[in-house]
Amino acid sequence: MKRNATAVWKGALADGTGAITTQSGALSDHGYSFKARFEDESGKSGTNPEELLAAAHAGCFAMQLSHFLAENGTPAEELKANAVVSVEQVSEGFEIKQSAITLEAKVPGIDEGTFGELAAKAKDGCPVSKALGAITVTLDAKLV
Repeated sequence: MKRNATAVWKGALADGTGAITTQSGALSDHGYSFKARFEDESGKSGTNPEELLAAAHAGCFAMQLSHFLAENGTPAEELKANAVVSVEQVSEGFEIKQSAITLEAKVPGIDEGTFGELAAKAKDGCPVSKALGAITVTLDAKLV
């Protein structure tokens, strides 16, 4: 299985613009820029690679956990995962340092201990977490 996306960039870093298109069509010539990536904390001026990475990580983790919960005989009613990807300026430019996942889960019939074990297993086992092995991945999971 392979998935793809295309990014087209025009101009220099600070004043250039780009467009991202995904294979699924979920993004089609969706704009991104230096401002969207490094200056606009509101996220309203376009997407950026870190936002897309956060979406991929949250989605992958939730899917992996749903599988483990179903295997346990306690399928989730709802898993609300949020990933925050942190970028920091370093002397060589910028580095992604962390992806912090928070989870609110509605899982009927599961005890806290088993839930915590399965959530940790999903954090470590989802393919995106594995791909992010060079950074810190944290998890704050709670039953609601």
